[in-house]
Amino acid sequence: MNAFEIPRPAAVILLGALGVGVAPAQDSEGVGDPAPPKLVAVPKMKPPAPRAHPQVTVHGPPGPLSPEAVVSDWTQFLGSGGRGVSLETHLVKEWSDSGPRPVWELETGNGYAAPVVRGKRLIYFHRIGGEEVVECLHPETGQRYWDYRYATDYRDSFGYGNGPRCSPLVVGEYVYTYGAEGKLHCLKLTTGQLIWQRDLATEFEVPQDFFGVVSTPVLHKGHLVVHLGAPDGPCVIALDAKTGAMRWSADSKSNWLAGYSTPVLGEVNGQDRCFVFAGGKSRPPSGGLICLDPATGAIEFEFPWRSKSYESVNASSPVLVGSQVFVSATYDTGGALLDLKPNGGFEVAWTSEVLGTHFNTAIHDAGYLYGFDGRNEPDASLVCQELATGKEVWREVLEWEETYELHGKVKARPMSVYRGTLIAADADFLCLGERGHLLWLTLTPEGCRERARSWLFAAHETWTPPVLSHGLLYVCQNTRDFVSGQKPRLICYDLRK
Repeated sequence: MNAFEIPRPAAVILLGALGVGVAPAQDSEGVGDPAPPKLVAVPKMKPPAPRAHPQVTVHGPPGPLSPEAVVSDWTQFLGSGGRGVSLETHLVKEWSDSGPRPVWELETGNGYAAPVVRGKRLIYFHRIGGEEVVECLHPETGQRYWDYRYATDYRDSFGYGNGPRCSPLVVGEYVYTYGAEGKLHCLKLTTGQLIWQRDLATEFEVPQDFFGVVSTPVLHKGHLVVHLGAPDGPCVIALDAKTGAMRWSADSKSNWLAGYSTPVLGEVNGQDRCFVFAGGKSRPPSGGLICLDPATGAIEFEFPWRSKSYESVNASSPVLVGSQVFVSATYDTGGALLDLKPNGGFEVAWTSEVLGTHFNTAIHDAGYLYGFDGRNEPDASLVCQELATGKEVWREVLEWEETYELHGKVKARPMSVYRGTLIAADADFLCLGERGHLLWLTLTPEGCRERARSWLFAAHETWTPPVLSHGLLYVCQNTRDFVSGQKPRLICYDLRK
């Protein structure tokens, strides 16, 4: 997941000089793969049937899908293309104050990773005690097919959770997980058997960043693209998805370190491109957008865009819209839109302080960007920004009064979604707030209309984006509920209309 609060004062906006250049990549023979993994001899094994999970509470089966409903898998961070946009239709958009109907819930360990879903399998990645745990569950029942565990001793430098941040990635018959301290695993989806593993942080001498490893790998035509950010290079590498062997590496000419943003793949002007938003723990702070060829690692250009505050990171994913790409960061940085040229390179269409996303990613819809601007909870607001001009169309603070009982006393206080997360679905937007509120919003250039709202749980650090697949919504409660005392959970809700 790409979601972390950074607790130090912000600095002034960083515009930076525009650097355009090409850095040739090298194949594995040229760079010398430091530790090519050995493939594990995987015996043939019948996929296990799902069985009752001791930590799962079942509330009731989900309703049937409408014959007219469009449904889809959710196999990577922020769904298809990493855009936070779902194609699902015929979803429930009205519910009682208690929220949509829960189907099942899993009492979880520690972490911020979102689940992924492919068919009848859901993959969830979290930490229990001294182990990072990959679990394969049935998405409708919470029953467990298998789990895979390995030791970890990661400790967060700022006192946040010690579990994994990166969402799993499912491609074909494989599952890929990237742990908080840089351990990358490839498992067989149906059985959980280990195919290969690498300790990338050790192999490439990558020190612990502010909040560990956060950038989820993406897959392009058999290459697993990993934003590594090694201090002496490489910045980005590609591994053979089946064997784990390194296929190419790319060094940032500006020596940018690993950001907290997940790379985004897309076709631009007829060419496949990968956009990596780099920038983590460095002094002086530096980072920006890298555009490269995912087949070879050749860097097309680098665009500096980073706060001048040392304790800041680039965490929002780039937003690709046709032949334009938008990047955004908080700490008095704001956003920039680049026009991508057919013969390579770019021009800056505009820069603006209107929308500075912290760890959430803005969503483009019909010529407008929607996202949460703000560094801290109190100063966050939902913004509509015109893509063509960068002008602010409207800004709204979603706020209301919440009444609850705590330690035998009834309390009433103003509440908000603060730095919320949006996913677009069924012609509207699902919004998950930092304290566990779930809303359906209609967002247009004319304004914001609330269709439904409920308080699912009273928990801080609700930073993991929700996941929507086959009419079911999956929400992560990352910390203990400060009203009920309920421990962290992964909860499945029924949105089938």
